[in-house]
Amino acid sequence: MEFKNQYETVFILTPVLSEDQMRDAVDKFRKILTDNGAELVHEENWGLRKLAYPIQKKKTGFYQLFEFKAGPEIVNILETEYRRDERVMRYLTVKLDKYGVEYNEKRRKGELKRVEEPQNEE
Repeated sequence: MEFKNQYETVFILTPVLSEDQMRDAVDKFRKILTDNGAELVHEENWGLRKLAYPIQKKKTGFYQLFEFKAGPEIVNILETEYRRDERVMRYLTVKLDKYGVEYNEKRRKGELKRVEEPQNEE
C-alpha cells in the first residue's frame, strides 16, 4: 500500500461567478482529487468573504477548503490546475503534521473550547 500524507488546500474563487459556476469549479477540483486517487477527508465551503487586501481589483472571494489524503504528486497536479483556471484568484496547499490532523479532527467534532480572555476587575 502506498503511503499517503494528509493535506489541506484552500482556494479563493473570483466573486463574479454565479452560484452554479462556483459549484462547477469546486466540483472540477474535487474530481481532480478523486480521479487521481486522493481520499477526501473533509470539505468546507466558507462562502463569500472579504479579502484582507484586493486581489485582481476584487475585495471579496468565494473560499473553499478540501482536506485529503494523497501522495505528493497529486498536489502538483492540483496546483497546476489551480494556475490554469482563471476563476481561481489564490490557493494554498499545506501538508498536515500529526498535530494538524489531530487539531482538525477535534475541530470537526466540536471538542475545541474557545479560550476566553480574563476580565480585568478593578
